[in-house]
Amino acid sequence: MGFDSLGLNAELVRAVDALGFKEPMPIQEKSIGVLLEGERDFVGLAQTGTGKTGAYGLALIQHMDLDNCRTQGIVICPTRELCLQITEDLKGFSQFIDGLRVIPVYGGASIDNQIKHIKKGAQIIVATPGRLLDLMRRKAVNLSGVSFAVLDEADEMLNMGFQEDIDTILSTMPEHRKIWLFSATMPRGVAAIARNYLSDPVEVTVGNKNESAANIRHVCYTIREKDRYNGLKRIIDFEPEMFGLIFCRTRKETQTVAEALMHDGYQAEALHGDLSQTQRDYVMRKFRSGAIRMLVATDVAARGLDVDDITHVIHYKIPDDAPIYTHRSGRTARAGKSGVSIALISIKERHRIRELERRGNITFEFGEVPDGSGVCERQLYALVEKVVNTDVNEKEIAPYLPAVYAMLESLDKEEIIKRFVSAEFNRFFEYYRHTADINVKTHTRPDRQPAQPRHGKHRTRGPEHRTRGPEHRAPERGETQRFTINVGRQHKINKGAIVRLICAHSGIQSNMIGVIDMSRDKSFFEVGKNVAGQVRKGVNKAMLDGRPVQVQEVTPRGKNGTGKN
Repeated sequence: MGFDSLGLNAELVRAVDALGFKEPMPIQEKSIGVLLEGERDFVGLAQTGTGKTGAYGLALIQHMDLDNCRTQGIVICPTRELCLQITEDLKGFSQFIDGLRVIPVYGGASIDNQIKHIKKGAQIIVATPGRLLDLMRRKAVNLSGVSFAVLDEADEMLNMGFQEDIDTILSTMPEHRKIWLFSATMPRGVAAIARNYLSDPVEVTVGNKNESAANIRHVCYTIREKDRYNGLKRIIDFEPEMFGLIFCRTRKETQTVAEALMHDGYQAEALHGDLSQTQRDYVMRKFRSGAIRMLVATDVAARGLDVDDITHVIHYKIPDDAPIYTHRSGRTARAGKSGVSIALISIKERHRIRELERRGNITFEFGEVPDGSGVCERQLYALVEKVVNTDVNEKEIAPYLPAVYAMLESLDKEEIIKRFVSAEFNRFFEYYRHTADINVKTHTRPDRQPAQPRHGKHRTRGPEHRTRGPEHRAPERGETQRFTINVGRQHKINKGAIVRLICAHSGIQSNMIGVIDMSRDKSFFEVGKNVAGQVRKGVNKAMLDGRPVQVQEVTPRGKNGTGKN
């Protein structure tokens, strides 16, 4: 089946062909026809990198009235990077259509400039939730003419604490609008949005809900905690052509691992919440261009990251929730390619691998971290293959060859090869000469039964069913620590901003945050006692909208319902 058989107009088919797409991907094939009808709300579930932007983008463009400059379509997504990527994709799809304007709006850029662009007219606005709300409050964006609203990466937006913002945005749209919700997973919060704002939606699922893409190979290495960094280096060294993303749990760990890799000669950079937008843009430009081969990131910083050709995702520390693992691993194997997701675990974490298998309907291969001999062999063969496949610029190199030949004339072919290999590999040979086996030997293997899709009301609830929003339930009172924070409603923030602040600076996930109570000049929130220390250390003295944040523990409530700092 080609794109010309899906009902798209000639200009869109021409654009798709010019972009090099020959056949629609499964989510596109199943969705575009339904979306072109434009009669019903829609839920599309598919992994990142499977063509969701094309599925809704092509249909959205075809629905636009080019004679009307008012905003008719809104695409809401979680991050600046994804906002810009979607805008670029929509402009590519509409390259042969005159009169269509697509405008991106996002935080971290001049809102005045964005208002100027909007005033010139834009049929489609691609926006992050917070910036869209700011523009609505300033009366710069009017949603009364919106016919189609797209929620892209809906689960990620909820993980980032945007539930309140999304509720506000959707509640201000006209009743006749159609909502297209796209997500990689279907946690309870996303299901609640569908239930509250969508009317009898068509649902299209590629793969099973909440499971990882089929073209990702999942590998697990069991090591001692003290060998975690050395294990990471061996894995990188064993894959000379790796273009990878390394996930850590906290900003501090991310920076430490990135600095260690750079010190050891690897092309690596860190991506975390402490970077300014300018620094983040610089790092991402280097990564996209291939100037760095390894990006070390936190979950929060990497949300919405859209980079093709990532070959490996390495979980330096595995996440607590299966949906987080699904999103992490989904950064590889995009656009129909294959990829590898590697988990480094200690012996105490093996039960969590079983849980990831069951929740994500995947099966891990339990491998062994390669030894020094294996790493050197792999690197050597990769170099020889590179030499064999290198094109020679005869004209440019010719003037230098006589001198080179003269310098090498005392050596025969075998001697030249040995010296060439030694010049390139002495450091590898020296480093790995006396390295030990760092694999943990175990006598039992985890339960190998892959997870089965679960249906019906008797499903066991797991981590992927917990999210922020009206249905969120805090941990049991005895297991929580209550904090006060010096920001409240008078500072023009909402609960989502507090959630994002806590997650970005402590490294915990949003579903570890319990009840949030806001007053005029301060707020209260709860987290599990097991992460209270890192929250206190990470969040205290952080900045929120230019204001230094202070957090303090609150003693348990007494019988009268009060507590003291």
